Amino acid sequence: MKNRTAPIKPVHRHRWLVEPLEGEPALLVKSMFGCQAVYLDGRLVLCLADRKEPWRGVLVPMERENHAALIAARPSLAPHSVLPKWLYLPETADAFEADAQWLVARIRARDPRIGIVPPAARRKRSHQDFNP
Repeated sequence: MKNRTAPIKPVHRHRWLVEPLEGEPALLVKSMFGCQAVYLDGRLVLCLADRKEPWRGVLVPMERENHAALIAARPSLAPHSVLPKWLYLPETADAFEADAQWLVARIRARDPRIGIVPPAARRKRSHQDFNP
């Protein structure tokens, strides 16, 4: 019998941002489009990206009407170049760590400006659903 071990997944480079939220009972972290999606109380509140730009930093899902207020508080934030409905904090920003920690503190305080309720998942149709 061969000894097979599962490959070890590397730790996400921005995983430290989730640590302050780990005591929250309604926390969920899961993979989404090559990133780590962070949900709190059923709301998508962060997307941690560690690929190549423009996917290397923290995406902040939120409604567009809240962008100006957060950008005023943290000028390193800007609409994402591919997903402009979300704000983006690039890893290359001078204040990346401080601004990312500020975002997590706002999320932990349940700032209503941050996060979106994800759309309901579509149900896949099976052959049984098809009635000619």
